[in-house]
Amino acid sequence: MPIFTNSTGWILATRSTAYALGLNDAGALTHCYWGPRLPDLADYPPPPSPGGWSSFNLPAQLTPEEFPGYTGNTFIEPCLKVTFADGVRNVVLGYVGATILPGPVPTLAITLEDGFYPLRVTLLYRLYEAYDLLERAVRIENLGTEPMLIERIWSALWHLPQDGRYRLRHMVGRHLDEAILRHEPLSEGVKRLESRRLASSHHHSPWFAVDRDPAIDLGQGADEGTGEVWFGALAWSGNWQIAAEVTDFGSTRIGLGLNDWDFAWRLGAGETFTTPVSYAGYTAAGFGAMSRCWHTFIREVILPGARQVQKVFYNSWEATHFDVDEASQIDLAAIAASLGVELFVLDDGWFAGRNDDTAALGDWRPDPHKFPHGLTPLIRRVHELGMAFGLWIEPEMVSPKSELYRTHPDWVLHFPTRARTESRHQLILNLARPDVQDHLIAQFDRLLTEQSIDFIKWDMNRNVSEPGWPAAPGEPREVWVRYIEGVYRVWGTLRERHPHVVWQNCSGGGGRVDLGLMRLADQFQLSDNIDPTRFLAMQEGFSQIFPANTMHAWVADLPASHLSLRFRFHVSMCGILGLGGHLAQWTPEERDEAAALIAQYKTIRTLVQFGALYRLRSPQRHAFAAVLYVAPDRSEAVLFAFRTHLPAQTRLPPLRLQGLDPQRHYTIEGQPEVRSGAAWMHLGLHLHLDDFASCVVQIRQV
Repeated sequence: MPIFTNSTGWILATRSTAYALGLNDAGALTHCYWGPRLPDLADYPPPPSPGGWSSFNLPAQLTPEEFPGYTGNTFIEPCLKVTFADGVRNVVLGYVGATILPGPVPTLAITLEDGFYPLRVTLLYRLYEAYDLLERAVRIENLGTEPMLIERIWSALWHLPQDGRYRLRHMVGRHLDEAILRHEPLSEGVKRLESRRLASSHHHSPWFAVDRDPAIDLGQGADEGTGEVWFGALAWSGNWQIAAEVTDFGSTRIGLGLNDWDFAWRLGAGETFTTPVSYAGYTAAGFGAMSRCWHTFIREVILPGARQVQKVFYNSWEATHFDVDEASQIDLAAIAASLGVELFVLDDGWFAGRNDDTAALGDWRPDPHKFPHGLTPLIRRVHELGMAFGLWIEPEMVSPKSELYRTHPDWVLHFPTRARTESRHQLILNLARPDVQDHLIAQFDRLLTEQSIDFIKWDMNRNVSEPGWPAAPGEPREVWVRYIEGVYRVWGTLRERHPHVVWQNCSGGGGRVDLGLMRLADQFQLSDNIDPTRFLAMQEGFSQIFPANTMHAWVADLPASHLSLRFRFHVSMCGILGLGGHLAQWTPEERDEAAALIAQYKTIRTLVQFGALYRLRSPQRHAFAAVLYVAPDRSEAVLFAFRTHLPAQTRLPPLRLQGLDPQRHYTIEGQPEVRSGAAWMHLGLHLHLDDFASCVVQIRQV
């Protein structure tokens, strides 16, 4: 059992890390330690004794509580804020007991209760020992007869060692420019990251990584291969918040959970509420080790279904947009199949009345003019060509010009006294409503039952406005959470009923990429941006947490581009390779080259999709970038290198490989010598690339 108890509390030990907490002299549940696993239980520090600074800063403010409520004069970011029926709006939690639950994922449940009001809070710690990860969530119960109002409830507060000053690594972005890394010092105050968009958003990600600030902490900052990193994420697809707080007394903590902006939850008598889960971990081996930890955990624990190699796909959107019909799609499918494509995806425009983006969302039946015999002939032909068939849908949206909206105008998010703001000429169905969920389940269950569909691309092409729910049975501000729970219910039910279908998540590209939907979707579209040079940068951000077998990446047409087809393919081959150009307009030479590159990808995709990723040079910081994928047994690897623009006389630096076995010997494609893994990793590999050129190099053990 990796959960141990001592005289003051608990130690949660994974394979190489540990997390300790306990009760201090004042009886407060207090954080003690988070870092490398120590040899003996006696090595872990006891809970810090309470101590104050002055009458302005009492002991409660200086105590690193595991789950502080809004109470007293602590003046820190609380994890919980509740208003009781009599108007009292602070929480005083005391320790009641703890239970260790054995099982495949050992769990520590610590119970806290308010000293006066009938409020019980259970802190849940689940230990993924083999992955060096800890999961936290919170369950709150109303044990009384009167309702109470939850106004903030976070999933976890992660404390960092008291002796350090730290930097925060996180992602920023926007539509067409997602997953751009920022790395900034934390100073006194609160650095707040969030989404208020009803989606995890293009703009920030519910993920963080923290290392020591080398400008202050004696050069102890982390890089890709060395240094301490504390990291975490929230498994949630709606509004979220990260609050990185540095107090005036030198403590640093990261709060993570539901966004309390415009949020409230009415907790009735006898009811419970459970937060989304937060995962976190520690490594002493840098950001690369952090990412490989996430990747393994996501592949083996988070992703639904059995491990499967993702197919090479073709999406016809860039070729035909809304001007789709049976004949044009069959022609494109035939070309795609001749190139070695394995999955043909029919995108937007296939359903009744959908000739542009102003109408028909919600009316999910084939357009009788474009597909007079329904989708069956197209699907049959795609299958005859040896490919799987995929279809685009946008279940959460409705067009005002649609049968669904004319029948149910009350089904959208809205305020009765305000205009309904359209974005992309569409409104958002209120998936907080069970009747809307039931309608969508019935509609798409029928579609998937009647048609031989192998793949679904689920899109979401706008963010929220007027988040009203006039018919809400309780507190209307619950809509932020109930909506996401509704999305999970619809998606999860359809997935359960149609287990053979592969599901792709898209929201204008990367507008909803998170661990919440990763439990339901097999792959994610990283961005709508089709510029490979920018896609390289976004891949780096995405790879901080998400593995390559979840990253949809397609080769599109770039008018008057200076980028070769080879370069565009190589960028997309770093994830799940796909095509999105107008294949009918490609030259015979381009098709031949594409077929050869697809064949090459098929020989290396198991390495790409399931290998250990090593980022050798950052495309966000360098015009010469490289990534390496290494087989789990280290017998082979594949290297991708890219050069954008550098002065002509530039001599590229050697690429020092990583992840190889130092004692084994390897041959590298294009290199005459055989060297030990230690030599390749220490001396490096010299490549010669022209501007906007790339290469894929295979590495094999001799």
